[in-house]
Amino acid sequence: MESVALSPLFGTEFRGVDSLADDAVVARVTEALKWRGVVLIRGLHLDNDAQIAFSRSLGELVKPLPNEEIMTVSLDPEKTVAAEYLKGTFSWHIDDTTNKVPAKATTLTARQIAEEGGGTEFASTYAAYENLPEHEKKRYEKLRVVHSFEAAQRTVYPDPTDEQVALWRTLPRNESSLVWERRDGRRSLVIGATADHVVGMDPDESRKLLDELLAWTTQERFSYLHEWEVGDLVMWDNTGMLHRAQRYDSKSERLMQRTTIVGDEAWA
Repeated sequence: MESVALSPLFGTEFRGVDSLADDAVVARVTEALKWRGVVLIRGLHLDNDAQIAFSRSLGELVKPLPNEEIMTVSLDPEKTVAAEYLKGTFSWHIDDTTNKVPAKATTLTARQIAEEGGGTEFASTYAAYENLPEHEKKRYEKLRVVHSFEAAQRTVYPDPTDEQVALWRTLPRNESSLVWERRDGRRSLVIGATADHVVGMDPDESRKLLDELLAWTTQERFSYLHEWEVGDLVMWDNTGMLHRAQRYDSKSERLMQRTTIVGDEAWA
């Protein structure tokens, strides 16, 4: 089992992995998730049971539906009830920003891939924060951001109906620090499509700041694009990695299976 960096600042690919039912493999993956943020293992071709079993070794699993621990990712409404919602994944985001405690990590396996597009991009909010000029770090450290489902959906539907807006506003909002200092001392930025506004700031100034930070964080040196192959397993630290799907045809056969590991640290 060898490891290769996916990018200079984050991400690890493990090669020579024959089985995930190995405590040593789980230990190395867990360590890489924490310190490298994204982990890739190609050619595993996990079925649902194997993906769930491995994911449980990383922690308790979120149930997207009652009695289910795995979610189908597709834009085909015949394959998943979440097809319409998943259009929002084309925008940079962190999952669970509207919850008090975000998911710890996510695993995704490729069962079918798109002929064009459909890659997954990641950007490290740890690296982006660490490389900010000191005066900007000081400017951001006391700011707080409100996150909402509405803000994310407006990236998909810029001219929503009254009914859509009313539905979005029934869902919870959450406030977090813009710079999240973890209990282990590391710091990262809490931004992305759900970032609605900075508390107490003029709306236009707030939008400009959030857009500038997103552009900073998603620049090439802090980013990695994963081009999927059937059978790939990719995992990421949901708390510190922005991610998004590259656009692909909604009629594409692209099909992924996702598990989500329950978080254990609340937003600051």
